[in-house]
Amino acid sequence: MSAKTMPAKPMSAERILSPPHRPGQGTRRLRLNLVAIPILLLISLVWVYPFLWTVSAAFKTQAGVFSGGASLIPDQLNFENFRRAWVNAGFSQFFANTVLYSAVSTLIEVVKAALCGYVLARYDFPGRQFLHRLIIATLFIPVASIIVPQFVLVEQLGLLNTRAGVILAMSGSAGALYVLMFTGFFSTVPNELFDAAKLDGAGFLRTFRLVLPLARPVIAVVVIFQFVSNWNEFNIPLVFTLGQPELQNLAVGMLSFRGEHSVDWSGFAAGMTISFAPMLIVFMLFQNYFVRGLAGATKG
Repeated sequence: MSAKTMPAKPMSAERILSPPHRPGQGTRRLRLNLVAIPILLLISLVWVYPFLWTVSAAFKTQAGVFSGGASLIPDQLNFENFRRAWVNAGFSQFFANTVLYSAVSTLIEVVKAALCGYVLARYDFPGRQFLHRLIIATLFIPVASIIVPQFVLVEQLGLLNTRAGVILAMSGSAGALYVLMFTGFFSTVPNELFDAAKLDGAGFLRTFRLVLPLARPVIAVVVIFQFVSNWNEFNIPLVFTLGQPELQNLAVGMLSFRGEHSVDWSGFAAGMTISFAPMLIVFMLFQNYFVRGLAGATKG
């Protein structure tokens, strides 16, 4: 009598999905980490060193900036640089202008890009594909090349040498990328949500307000990119406020440290340190949504 054949034990899902362990694989990964980590640390140091040196120079004396060389340790702490930058160089006014320009133009850009992306993603109308391709084509146009048409438009509107003119110009410089990001996100929203809104009698604006909170990750990405770009903008505040220097922002205000025959490097470093802080704060506030926003914007 033949012995009964026992049924084969089914393999667990963990064993099926996990790759087979190879001898020496852990040792090889450890050796790769021992090589990669020091290289990455060295690259990170090269990238972050200019920032650290600028912060260090903000606390040095004018002579200490040159005598200290590449050292990050100030010879003596000198807080006079910040007072000179804030009061003497007029950074208090430049700072207020920069906050106003960056915040308002970022808000305008978010609303504008979200509306355009929503329409392109959810509505089918004649010329939709052509408009979508045209928006993509504008990504290859240098932003500096449109400053002359912007200048003419702002001048014709009577907004030259005004804060409104600067905000208008800054809110229309890099919108194509943000429109595409919102288009990619809204195209992934389930149609059932829009059908339910229509059954409830929701119109265009009400439906848009309903789905806009779902785009928080994309909004965070747009806010970070646009706010940092506006905060560091130099050309538009310089060209559009030539007749009113008190309307300039921090980036243009840095020219205050350049004299006829010398440059106040310690004061310049203090001004740069002041300008760093708001950008870091904005990034820290929205960093939780940053990676999710980039991932969500590329779907579909």
